[in-house]
Amino acid sequence: MTVAPDDSRQSSTPYTAMRGVLESLDDTVPGKFEISKQGIVHDMMSPGRPHVFTAGLIGRRLERVMPEGIWAVAGEPDVEDEPEGIMRRPDVMVIALDEMEGEGSFDPRTLIAAIEVVSQSNPDNDWVGKMREYPLMGVPVYAVFDPRTGTGAVMSDIHATPDGPRYATRKDFVYGEDVTVADWTISTEGLPRYAG
Repeated sequence: MTVAPDDSRQSSTPYTAMRGVLESLDDTVPGKFEISKQGIVHDMMSPGRPHVFTAGLIGRRLERVMPEGIWAVAGEPDVEDEPEGIMRRPDVMVIALDEMEGEGSFDPRTLIAAIEVVSQSNPDNDWVGKMREYPLMGVPVYAVFDPRTGTGAVMSDIHATPDGPRYATRKDFVYGEDVTVADWTISTEGLPRYAG
């Protein structure tokens, strides 16, 4: 579900108003909140076991092949591009350890890759919204794993288009194949699927 910003607040930008709304809802409303160019995105269902398990497996598999000093981090904090008015929370972020120091949200331009596990309740958020916004935020590699279909894609090579920055390269995969995210190749064998 996407909620449009309330433009009635004159003292703040629509983005800061939405950020304030999210802070007031913190820990009181179930689900996951993000801010897209279209407004607040609320994934009403908290991630279930297959979603969390997939993110965990991907992170662990990446960390086994990445060099010391590069991490695959799950969960919070957010990745925020305030000038663009976007705040996202990737399921897994590939980032250098040095970039993890400090407080607050991560600068999206410090990420090596953002990885999303498609939500059962809001798949367009990952396949459409984030596909459009991650290149705008400067995230160089975006990987999508879809437990609904047992497929996914890795996008890279940001380039300018009349509609704004987009990924020029897309490599699709099916579960069971090896997949390369940034510079590291992992197996997708045994990743869980959503039931029914």
